[in-house]
Amino acid sequence: MDVVVHRIRLHESTDPARFEQWVRDVDYATCPDIPSIRAFGVHRVSTEAAAPFHYFEVISLTSADEFARDMKTEAFRGLEAEFDSMASVIDEVAGTRVEPGYSAI
Repeated sequence: MDVVVHRIRLHESTDPARFEQWVRDVDYATCPDIPSIRAFGVHRVSTEAAAPFHYFEVISLTSADEFARDMKTEAFRGLEAEFDSMASVIDEVAGTRVEPGYSAI
């Protein structure tokens, strides 16, 4: 399984509550329409304006190639446009898990 981690910085004009509401109501809700996404979560780090970044997201994928294909879909491009109006990805790390990994759930 491939995993992508993004560090996210809100634009100065973006209210963190508005961003988090969008994540819950739109971003998470659209994930079932993007077949390559197996799991997705956004995590709050800081809502202080001067923080180097405010959130990070972890995206678990079926494969990087399938995700690249899905990034061209209307569903993904719609998310990307809304996200870009509120925030920027300031760093990306991607890799493939050394299987099997561990999960208590």
